[in-house]
Amino acid sequence: MRDVRSYQLPDDLVHPLRQGLAEVSVQTIAAITEEVPAYAEAFAGVLGHKIERAVQAALGTFLSLVARSSGDPGTPLASALEGAYALGRGEARSGRSLDALLSAYRVGARVAWRELAAISVRCGQPAATIADFAELVFAYIDELSAASVAGHADELATTGRLRLRHLQQLAQALVAGEPVHVLQAAAERAEWTPPQTLTAILLPERSARSLIDLLDPRTLPLAGALPDLPETAVLLVPDPQGASRPHLTRLLTGHNAVIGPARPWLRAQDSVERAVRVHQLHTPVGNTVVDTEDHLAELVVSADPVALADLREQALAPLAGERGTAAAKLVETLRSWLLHHGRREDVAAELFVHPQTVRYRMARLRELYGEKLKDPQWVLALTIALAVPVPETS
Repeated sequence: MRDVRSYQLPDDLVHPLRQGLAEVSVQTIAAITEEVPAYAEAFAGVLGHKIERAVQAALGTFLSLVARSSGDPGTPLASALEGAYALGRGEARSGRSLDALLSAYRVGARVAWRELAAISVRCGQPAATIADFAELVFAYIDELSAASVAGHADELATTGRLRLRHLQQLAQALVAGEPVHVLQAAAERAEWTPPQTLTAILLPERSARSLIDLLDPRTLPLAGALPDLPETAVLLVPDPQGASRPHLTRLLTGHNAVIGPARPWLRAQDSVERAVRVHQLHTPVGNTVVDTEDHLAELVVSADPVALADLREQALAPLAGERGTAAAKLVETLRSWLLHHGRREDVAAELFVHPQTVRYRMARLRELYGEKLKDPQWVLALTIALAVPVPETS
């Protein structure tokens, strides 16, 4: 393809082309309007006259480029390329792909060349000159197209980075539990359409990077937001309740994830906090998925670890005189007996001991507790005290 910068056409040949430029522009715009529907509305609206002038300017620039003398150091191509670059950026800002613009370039090149060639033929230019001229027309359009492609790509990269930063700021605000007006403003700034609910997922950062593309496009990822879990990422997933929650669980299998509860998107912090608490109680290992919905009772019981420790000490006071191993077996048996409502066979099966062993241990417990094992308040205290392991306290 010829370099359009290297060609000079004598002024006497360019002059009739300049005179017909306005009509060539009209024909070019009419063809683009008809063949590229995406631009029909733009040409018909308030932008129509501006676009028409832009088309005339582009064609005029081309004629000025090929008509300049060989000694002219300046180039009118720079301004045309800047305009094409800006046009590409504008298309990206409008949310449109380059398909329509490149189609308009192709149609415009074909029609402009057809009309300019007709003028050249009427002026008696030789066929070789006209053919050479055609190659330059299309080389010029190729340069404009390339500039628009570069502008479109640069705008997407710029806006993409900016939007990603806004999405990260939104995720940080949600995890931090910022006020409603702050969250709504952050969502608007990030051009993020809020869902009904968000569910927090905690998982290793490497897993978050591999899973993000499989989730709802509105999913908000955030790494490094949890000081106590430095290598754990948070994913805020829109609306994974109902039938989609089991699907989410299957998708997370093998990634050591903790799934929080679904909460209204403005209260996503609640889901994050619950997931963190369950993560602290049951750190997922062995490629497991921990669902916070399966640990509600444990969360309630362990809400005040100091009070739980005091209750346990009080409830197990009758065992204070028992030796370590014997005491541990009695506590284990008492817990199972409470949970199985005294069904000896079920207790034996859970503890992998003979039912007679359960009978012996319960006899010892009745000696130690006496009538307390029949007192509903003591049974309640023992059940709560033995529901979960006592967290370590400082």
